[in-house]
Amino acid sequence: MYLFKNQNIRLFSVAMTLLFVSTNLMAQKLPKKAEIKFTVYGNCGMCEKRIETALDVKGVSFSDWDRHTKEVLIKYNPRILSEEELHKLISAVGHDTDKSKADTTVYSKLPGCCLYRENPNTHSD
Repeated sequence: MYLFKNQNIRLFSVAMTLLFVSTNLMAQKLPKKAEIKFTVYGNCGMCEKRIETALDVKGVSFSDWDRHTKEVLIKYNPRILSEEELHKLISAVGHDTDKSKADTTVYSKLPGCCLYRENPNTHSD
């Protein structure tokens, strides 16, 4: 019985070591800097401020949302944040992206001019 317990401990140790090494190797392959551009729905300057503030987190070095093109440009560290997490940060404050839809409850609390689903061209200057 003692031998069996030692074998289980060894197998567990080897498995954990392999997991640690493979995780570190994968992380090292990601670049420290990346740039991405994608669609974010909104209408106005308040939307712009809300979207860019949502991206004011560790790992994002720059963000700029253009209300005319409805695109956000983000410079970020993919070792800290994934593309999916960037989409979720934005949808969490009420703005749909092409990969993450804002919760209806959060969206409905936006100011009237920011309700892009009902009024996509509120500020079309």
